[in-house]
Amino acid sequence: MEFIMSILIGALFSVGTYLILSRSLLRIVLGTAILSHGVHLLLMTMAGLKRGAAPLLGEEAGAYTDPLPQALILTSIVISFGVTAFFFVLAYRAYQELRTDDMELLRGDDDE
Repeated sequence: MEFIMSILIGALFSVGTYLILSRSLLRIVLGTAILSHGVHLLLMTMAGLKRGAAPLLGEEAGAYTDPLPQALILTSIVISFGVTAFFFVLAYRAYQELRTDDMELLRGDDDE
């Protein structure tokens, strides 16, 4: 299972990096979102993909999963969705003002 997850993480990092290096502002925002999801999967894989029961007191479960990495990743997912939504709003506002999403045109002239 870890091997398949590592291939998926590598694919997400590759696609995210490719999109971040493009000239379109919309692609850059999507690339950051995909890259953050790759980081989430990387953290979950590093914590260990175990099968077991929830760590409840009083239950006699032989194997249980550690809830701390899952709670941290859930918090990170919520934060990354918020940041992605904020980036989309900023990109939309820049498009409304400047009528372009090309990063070379948004950079402006050298004397500005």
